[in-house]
Amino acid sequence: MGADAVAGGHSANGLSVTSEVATLRTVLLHRPGGELRRLTPRNNDQLLFDAIPWVERAQQEHDVFADVLREHGTEVLLLADLLTETLAVSGAARVQGISAAVDTRRLGHALADELAAYLRGVPASELAELLMAGMTFDELPFGPNAASLVRRMHHGADFVIDPLPNLLFTRDSSFWVGPRVAITSLALPARTRETSLTDLVYAFHPRFLGVRRAYESHTAPIEGGDVLLLGPGVLAVGVGERTSPAGAEALARSLFDDDLAHTVLVVPIAQNRATMHLDTVCTMVDSDAVVMYPAVRDSLCAFTIHKEDDYGGRADGGTVSMRGPDPFLPAAAEAMGIGKLRVIDTGLDGVTAEREQWDDGNNTLALAPGVVAAYERNEMTNARLEDAGIEVLRIPGSELGSGRGGPRCLSCPLSRDDG
Repeated sequence: MGADAVAGGHSANGLSVTSEVATLRTVLLHRPGGELRRLTPRNNDQLLFDAIPWVERAQQEHDVFADVLREHGTEVLLLADLLTETLAVSGAARVQGISAAVDTRRLGHALADELAAYLRGVPASELAELLMAGMTFDELPFGPNAASLVRRMHHGADFVIDPLPNLLFTRDSSFWVGPRVAITSLALPARTRETSLTDLVYAFHPRFLGVRRAYESHTAPIEGGDVLLLGPGVLAVGVGERTSPAGAEALARSLFDDDLAHTVLVVPIAQNRATMHLDTVCTMVDSDAVVMYPAVRDSLCAFTIHKEDDYGGRADGGTVSMRGPDPFLPAAAEAMGIGKLRVIDTGLDGVTAEREQWDDGNNTLALAPGVVAAYERNEMTNARLEDAGIEVLRIPGSELGSGRGGPRCLSCPLSRDDG
């Protein structure tokens, strides 16, 4: 298969994603739940939230988002439902999920063994909730163990199992490239266990039987919010706070090995909270158009990794070419085989642009070419999108956005029409 050839088709159950903007058929969301109720002023920074969300309102906002997707013909799968069903049908999933959640190094053998034994007998729905929302020492279902120093020394409100409030951002723990799913390696401690739950669902849920993996890494960090599928065989990968250069290179080599891509553009981004992922500054809104934070429009660059015709795989020292850094927009257009990318920015007023970038104005989810979901609060960005011919489906996000993430962050597309 030549350098510009890319494996097409769909997975064993018809799932495939080769584009950011082709018609969205199936998506994975997580409706926020008990894990958000664990957030306090004492721990919200550690758990990566900028505010304490009003949980009921966040759920209402998420329900609106899910309904907008359904109204446009998208099948919505919810992570909590899939996880519960997985734990109900698979003993191996139950064992792996408990093992990932019960940390012997932190709890000690006595308490860890007692807790794991208890969890093995818990009904699937309750276990799924515990794995997502966590458990405190006060909530332990058994009395003090005289042999556990850990139990004696911890405060009751401390976590025995850490909650996972960032689960609602399903984009990061997995993403699809063609007919395969990539399981990521999340960079920050508050999120590392999220991939263990995603992995269980893909490995053991009947809906995903036969699905093959595109990439798995337990060493080099890479997160789905940094990965844009610019077109069939062409990806952009942001490198910054969450994805490392080693992660980007490992992903590129893996995709080349599996004939899932021929070109990967590696895009350095600022390592700060406002630009944690590439999709916080740039997302695609049409097959030839992006919405972009104007402060980075001229400075964003890319290193282009291209799979050569004689590529024989990593084991044989597969030949790739690397060039750059070059300006991102022309490099992306060239890789996509188009003359130029249209750029819609978040306003000419620098203050408004900065405010709306912080509020995820550039983080849109395409439901079809030229049709995107966006937070309603970003009035200037949405108006500029509509002036450029993009249909904007406005959704509320005052509480959902407290963890810094927009509609793209909140969604993991599992199936789109061929891009």
